[in-house]
Formats: sequence, structure tokens, C-alpha cells
Amino acid sequence: MLKQRVITAIVMLAILLPALFWSTPLPFTVISLVLIAAGAWEWGRLNGAGKGGSIGIAAACLVLCAAAWYAGWLDRSLLVLWCIAGGFWVLAGAWLIRAGVAGWPKIPRVLRLVGGVLVLWVAWLAVSQARMIGINFLLSLLVLVWVADIFAYFAGRTFGLKFTKRKLAPAISPGKSWEGVWGGMLGVIVLAVVWTLADRHFNASVPSLYSRLAAQGWWLLVVASVFMAAMSVVGDLSESLVKRSAGAKDSSNLLPGHGGVLDRVDALLPTLPLAMMLAGLAAR
Repeated sequence: MLKQRVITAIVMLAILLPALFWSTPLPFTVISLVLIAAGAWEWGRLNGAGKGGSIGIAAACLVLCAAAWYAGWLDRSLLVLWCIAGGFWVLAGAWLIRAGVAGWPKIPRVLRLVGGVLVLWVAWLAVSQARMIGINFLLSLLVLVWVADIFAYFAGRTFGLKFTKRKLAPAISPGKSWEGVWGGMLGVIVLAVVWTLADRHFNASVPSLYSRLAAQGWWLLVVASVFMAAMSVVGDLSESLVKRSAGAKDSSNLLPGHGGVLDRVDALLPTLPLAMMLAGLAAR
């Protein structure tokens, strides 16, 4: 398993890193489009669409993204869309976690399938537009989720259940603790402050998300960092909830040793549009 994970990680990095640092956003945009379509295929399988239906879901997501690209949406201000998507994630995420695994099948399948495609479409728009803004800006969004996950893991392993008596969501993800969530939040705050100072020290030509928020006040940077770390957990729990409802350990086996695409991007689905929303509001 470890060998598979390492090999898959090396292959993915060999594909993603050159695309990310290419002189134009085109390669990264195309690769992210392929990954999102794969995620849509997984979404169809997890929600009982069958083989043909899942391929149709992937095709629909691909067409929706391509149509937005062709219409020039990647070059437009989409603040209203980011605000709608952000509000959806806050409200729907809270409802999903409260309803639990048993509540997911009660949602009509068509609504689940359409909602999943729209969520993936918005996430693709957000990550593609973030790349067009600049590599420093995009990396500040991606690293936020990675740092939140890493700090949450080690804080949970070290302090889990030492300060609280209940786990975060035992019926959805038994391994997560409140101490892990707090550790993830602390890690993101440290990341945000260090990245902002680094931007200023090196006079970054493209400000990161953190620099844009800090320009409006350090208090906003801290509050936004905590909020984003919390929403990354919501994305993680939401996907875990869907997988448990479907009786699946992973969203697929597309990435040997790592599960599926959705397993890798679940925390990014809410944080990407929310980050674009915060950046847009901070610029006003």
C-alpha cells in the first residue's frame, strides 16, 4: 500500500507541477478539468447512477465546465457566484452533518446528482480562475487545506479526547476529534501570518489570499483563516457521509493507494469558492 501511494504521488506530481508552473494557465486548467470530470464520474457511482449514468454525469460536468470556459467566465468577475456557492456550503454543510448518514438517502437522487455536478463545476471555475490570477494566489488556497489536514492529524493523534469527551462526528468519521479541528485552525493561522509576511518581505507581484485579507486588517486574516479551516473539515465530512451512505471506503480506485479524486479534493470543494469570495470582498 505504501509503495502504491508513493508511486501514485510521484506520478501525480510529475503531471501537476509542470502544469502548475507553466508559463500559461492552459495546461493546469485542462488537467483540472479532467480531474473534475473524473470526480463527477465517482459522484455518479456513489449515488447509484450505474456505469452508463456515471459516465453521463461526468460528460455533463465536462460540458458544463467547457461551456463556461468558452463563454469567457474564467476572465470575468464571478463574485455573485462565489457568494451563492459559499452560502450554500455553509448552510447545506451544516444541515448535512446534522442530518448524518441516514439523512443523505432521503434527498431525491436527481437532486443529489445535479447538486454534485454543480458543486464540482463551481470548484473547477474557482481553481481555474485562481490559477489565472497567479501561482502564488492559487498555492495559498491549496496549501491552506493541506496544512489544515496535517495539523489536524497530528493534533488529533497527540491531544485527541484529552480536552473534550466527544469526538467530532463519530457516526460520519470516527477518527476525527475536536482537538484535531482546533489544531488545524491553529496551523492555518500560522500559515496565513507567515505567508503574508513572506509576501511583504519578497514583494510578491501577485498577492496571496492571505495578503489580500491582511490588507483589510489582521483581525480579518485570523477570522477568515479559522473559517476556512472549519469549512475544509465540512468538505471532508460531507464526502465521508456520502461514502458511508453508499457503503464505500473510497470514492474509487482511480488513484492507487490514495482512493479516488473526490477523496483528494473533498476539503477543496467548499474552500475554493469561499476563498474566491473572500478575495473578491476584500478587494471591494
